[in-house]
Amino acid sequence: HCMAAVAAVQCIRQLRRENKRLLPLAFTPHKSFFSFPWSQTKTTPNAERQKELREIERETDRERREQASTMSNEIREGKAKVLLETEKNKVFYNKSQVVNRDISIAVIKTFIKKRKEELKNNDKHMRTRLAGGPKGKNRRKEKKEKKEMKENNKQEGEGLEVKKKDEKEAPPIKILEAMAASGLRAVRYALEIPEVGKVYANDLDARALKDMKRNVAHNGVEDKVEPLQTDARILMLQKPDEYDVIDLDPYGAPVTLLDSAVQSICDGGLLCVTATDMAVLCGNANESCWMKYGSYPVKGKFCHENALRILLHSLQSHASRYKKYIVPVLSMSVDFYVRVFVRVFVSAEKAKEGATRESYVFHCNGCHSFYFQPVGRMDDGGGKKGGKKFNAGFGPAVGQACENCGKRFKMAGPIWTNPIHDKSWIRDILQTIKNGGKEEFAIFDKVRGLITIIDEELLDVPLSIDVHDVTKTLRCAPPPAQDVRSAIANAGYRVSSSHDNPTGVKTDAPFPVFWDIMRCWVKEHPLTNPPKEDSPAFHILSKPPTVQAKFARVFKALSKAKMNKIARFTPNPESHWGPGTRAGRKKRPHSAQHFFKKDRDGKPNGQQHGGGNHATQQNNEEGNDAANVNAKKLKPSEDEANNKTATITTTDEKNI
Repeated sequence: HCMAAVAAVQCIRQLRRENKRLLPLAFTPHKSFFSFPWSQTKTTPNAERQKELREIERETDRERREQASTMSNEIREGKAKVLLETEKNKVFYNKSQVVNRDISIAVIKTFIKKRKEELKNNDKHMRTRLAGGPKGKNRRKEKKEKKEMKENNKQEGEGLEVKKKDEKEAPPIKILEAMAASGLRAVRYALEIPEVGKVYANDLDARALKDMKRNVAHNGVEDKVEPLQTDARILMLQKPDEYDVIDLDPYGAPVTLLDSAVQSICDGGLLCVTATDMAVLCGNANESCWMKYGSYPVKGKFCHENALRILLHSLQSHASRYKKYIVPVLSMSVDFYVRVFVRVFVSAEKAKEGATRESYVFHCNGCHSFYFQPVGRMDDGGGKKGGKKFNAGFGPAVGQACENCGKRFKMAGPIWTNPIHDKSWIRDILQTIKNGGKEEFAIFDKVRGLITIIDEELLDVPLSIDVHDVTKTLRCAPPPAQDVRSAIANAGYRVSSSHDNPTGVKTDAPFPVFWDIMRCWVKEHPLTNPPKEDSPAFHILSKPPTVQAKFARVFKALSKAKMNKIARFTPNPESHWGPGTRAGRKKRPHSAQHFFKKDRDGKPNGQQHGGGNHATQQNNEEGNDAANVNAKKLKPSEDEANNKTATITTTDEKNI
């Protein structure tokens, strides 16, 4: 039998050489098959046949490795189980976005709760939704059903009453996930939110559609999740005022999707938008930010909150074109991206007020103080009819030089300067997370800590002051954050922490008062070296304080979450917790040692890898300088560079 099998394999090998079409083998010989004792008998093949057998063995092993690499791994998150080909990175999946998915589920659950309350209060947008949209598609049908119900009640008896308005039920929500990839988020929505009627999981990639269908069937949610393959922009434009929730989570900037998204969302709907191009939003590419979002960024310690406000400005700009306006309910900066949840309402009057909710930013080059210049203002129209009149904002908000340090300003914006959170929503979201616990939320501790610190933020105070940046400006010993916050509270102003910066402080105290507090601190803790003339520290400390700071700690200045021992800024659960590689690209190694490999003689042998996510390019000036120094140290000589080029060329030829 063994000899017959060998003969069959040899026959197949010969036919393959002759390019004959064959049916697939019903079995794959194991490598131990060729090491049986029969191979040492008198019928042992000659040297050429042994060589062919070794080639067959190597080919078999290669096929087995390819099969193993394409095997799908089951990934569990929440109640969902998805199958992914993680080795080849054909369909995008990023484990670190679990925070995004967990919070999105909590926000949509809160949205459903608020929707029921609005239906009970008979709000206008809910009446429109029940009527089948702004054009009243189902109004005739609804009137006909009411008429039939009344006639049936009259026939059955006078004691029966018509169903009351209070007993109306909100229709099941429709969710569109414009870029679903593996479909994990859509499956979680279907499994973990009972009120979901339909989830449309869309992706333009055919491989992603195949994975989506497999994962939907694997979780048994075919009745709730409908996979689609089309351009998300065309899909949304074809269905205006259709979806209750639209989730946009692209790889990079979402700007190309916003215009069609604000048209496709229904009146009072929830729009969830993620932006991962933080290098652009945080000031590393000013011209790109202006082209994409219509705003100039500020490169400062508050850049992540500023990125949120730039994204909200862009959303409002798109919504205003269609007589719509946005109401942010939750905005957060997490890890390497920003995420906003806004409700979109239809009102031409409210849309006109968009300019009054935005401002330009004047940022001092020396002491990093910032001031706001409103883009527009709203005045009383006067006359018998009254009304409102909209005009450009008054200005300028600052002089030619900073009153604190004497340095010049740079102007940025416009940005959204109205509240970026809704207090009632935040508390309901936090309660939803607490009720769900670790069973419903995959990364409970991080999510609870993030929403807890957002709940403590001052809503009407844009941007924050970084305590470490202030001490760097003054060249003084850093004060404890609690002491600074207590001094602000003792001066009669409000103060809170900031969710995007552990050392950030949000306060409504004007900057002259804040610098007075720091002058008092420096007076109690003198500088080791006097500041240089013409430096910001020299100008600030040369003025006497007009407000005497009291650093005695007060209860209202302390973090309630910290007092209750709730972790606010939790560490990442795993190493390399960051942006994933775009689908279709080879995964880059996490270790920096791979960028500059060395051979046995210690010479550089390799090539630095490029590409990847924009968020990985967020390097400050010091980091860039350090990278340049390291590159100079590792730069080879001309002979070594020639050898390196030859080595790379040979490697590329082999790969080809």
